[in-house]
Amino acid sequence: MAKQFAVILSGCGVYDGAEIHESVLSLLAIHRHGAGYQCFAPDIAQHHVINHLSGEESGESRNVLVESARIARGAVKPLTEYDPADYDALFLPGGFGAAKNLSTIAFDGPDAEVDASVSNAIRATHAAEKPIGALCISPAVVARVLGDVTVTIGREAGTIGAIEAMGAKHRTTTHGEIVVDSANRIVTSPCYMLDANIGQIADGADAAVKAVLDLCG
Repeated sequence: MAKQFAVILSGCGVYDGAEIHESVLSLLAIHRHGAGYQCFAPDIAQHHVINHLSGEESGESRNVLVESARIARGAVKPLTEYDPADYDALFLPGGFGAAKNLSTIAFDGPDAEVDASVSNAIRATHAAEKPIGALCISPAVVARVLGDVTVTIGREAGTIGAIEAMGAKHRTTTHGEIVVDSANRIVTSPCYMLDANIGQIADGADAAVKAVLDLCG
């Protein structure tokens, strides 16, 4: 039977939601490795909405679950419905939504709060000894929830410092590389935390998905 991933999205768009390239290429990698997926997102308001053409706040209000449906083509469930018993792995693409909507890492660094549905999903998956994959800034969310884990976000000094202040360990990586914390069953890759092109994002997403599947057994 094909392995099943639960994928947590954080909206739609790099500056205020899930990074679209990372999200779509993760879903593609999951499919191409013979697994299935179900997208989830918190049913909460976005922190703010960014005009992706100008880079300025638009003054609109949007919902994370509704915006995530754009990437998932409508096939997205509220994260409160996630049960690790129904899935083999949890996967978090990046984007500023992970640091603004799933958590407050963008504003509070190592003292950030994590949305309760996100924290519960990560903790429940970890307690069930099932693997967790995270890209870009999302490894910092995992580190904030679980503490003493080993992750990578590439080589950005400020975020590395925040991760280490959370009690986690960081390993420096470059394009397409992953870090596997076998003890905690966590796989991370830096993706757009580096100055990357779409091919390098595809490499990182594919490598992370494959490693998560390897941890599934």
